[in-house]
Amino acid sequence: MDDRSDRIPDAAEIAAINATHLINTPLKPADLFFLFGTRHDEVLRAATACRLWREGLFRHAIVSGGVTEGSQLSECAIIKPLMVEGGIPADRILEEHRAINTGENVMFSLPIIDAALGLKTIKSVICLGNTWTGRRYAMTLQRHWPEVEKMLITVDNFATPRELWHTDAEFRRRVLREWDKIEPYQRKGFIAEWPV
Repeated sequence: MDDRSDRIPDAAEIAAINATHLINTPLKPADLFFLFGTRHDEVLRAATACRLWREGLFRHAIVSGGVTEGSQLSECAIIKPLMVEGGIPADRILEEHRAINTGENVMFSLPIIDAALGLKTIKSVICLGNTWTGRRYAMTLQRHWPEVEKMLITVDNFATPRELWHTDAEFRRRVLREWDKIEPYQRKGFIAEWPV
């Protein structure tokens, strides 16, 4: 896949990305909160999880993420303690420590969820990811676990407002890089259309 993430998108592409890619869904209480590991904004993701916990939006969580370059700890081992420190009981947070990509996040987490809670007992999931990657996370979950209702909340530390992402060089690069993955990943069967 060519990296064209340094391009300047035209108005039509900006509108398409805003309408279909940079989305959050309405949230309601869910059976499971799925936090995809990250090398960016770990504190923000954990803080967001804690806020949603305090608001009563989930009963159980899973943090999925393995060891990434430059770290001795898995993403899960970094993020879960931040969630516990923020008030989520440790026994409510399932752990997945091997995944090194989004597909593995889901594939390696499903057996853990099944063993601890039973996949059939989970009817709804809230996914948390970065603004630029969140839709792909939910689409990956849709590919491997289509039965559950998926909700999405995304976060980022950019000072630039989300709707002006195209005006910030780094924000634009991240969004375009992710946007360009959607069609090829769908063709390869890595992700499935979402929202349906």
